[in-house]
Amino acid sequence: MTWLVTGGAGYIGAHVVRALAAAGLSPVVIDDLSSGHASSVPDGVPFVRGTILDGPLVEDTLRTYGAEGVIHVAGFKYAGVSVQRPLHTYAQNVEATRVLLAAMEAADVANIVFSSSAAVYGTPDVALVTEDTAKAPASPYGESKLIGEWLLRDQGVATAGSKHPLRHTSLRYFNVVGSGDASVYDTSPHNLFPLVFEALIEGRTPRINGDDYNTPDGTNMRDYVHVADIALAHVAAAKRLVAGESIEAAYNLGSGDGLSVRQIMDAMARVTGIAFAPEIAPRRAGDPDRIVASGERATRDLDWAMRYSVDDMVRTGWEARRAARP
Repeated sequence: MTWLVTGGAGYIGAHVVRALAAAGLSPVVIDDLSSGHASSVPDGVPFVRGTILDGPLVEDTLRTYGAEGVIHVAGFKYAGVSVQRPLHTYAQNVEATRVLLAAMEAADVANIVFSSSAAVYGTPDVALVTEDTAKAPASPYGESKLIGEWLLRDQGVATAGSKHPLRHTSLRYFNVVGSGDASVYDTSPHNLFPLVFEALIEGRTPRINGDDYNTPDGTNMRDYVHVADIALAHVAAAKRLVAGESIEAAYNLGSGDGLSVRQIMDAMARVTGIAFAPEIAPRRAGDPDRIVASGERATRDLDWAMRYSVDDMVRTGWEARRAARP
């Protein structure tokens, strides 16, 4: 049973590839290496270098490897940058998803797990985000992910009466951290964990953007979820699709309670053994006090669980980053 992983050379995608292989589902990777690394693809896993905007290449890859489904992780994932590069964001996240779905239809591949985002909610004014919380994306990135979900929905409706009706689900998640393999770590220049790790390695003091939020310790709160848990949820969704079991259109992979930036910083100092007092910088425009999601629906259907403590998240991420030095 083969599954094509788009973006399988990236941080999250590479973990999905490993989880698929461990579950006996043979992965195949397609990635243009715009942000991924060929070295992150395990030995023995077929790797096709190319963009999913290339429909014939995607269709040929699906046919060549007899793919039963697709886990669609590829995309431009930087919400802040998407405001300056909306056309690029829509090309990579919307047009590429349309091309992928067309290639799947042509190759009679009818199962897809879509890596969506909590950015579809924008800045909701609720204590706990559920799948039914209003969608109000605050960036082209968030909008592109929501449109991606619409594309899956509409293609599912359009193919419902066909020989190969599209079966799909979208997984929405927040801040993905840690590492499940010392050879794979987050290289994003925009995410909190790599920003702190790089500061500590370079002898700089990490910073907190604002400490006057309406939260217990004044720093904003988010879901931080371990990348290995995220990967397992993708595999569980893939299995459910193939088995023909009922599945929701979308699931939140949330913690239910969240962590503050101060708690993350405390764990960073505790786990790395590098004592520091973070600098307090001004707030970033548009950062809400708290965004935390319920993962109850995913727990019910996808065996979703937070299997790692905050110290585990920091430790695994730090070990992977240090293994890659300099």
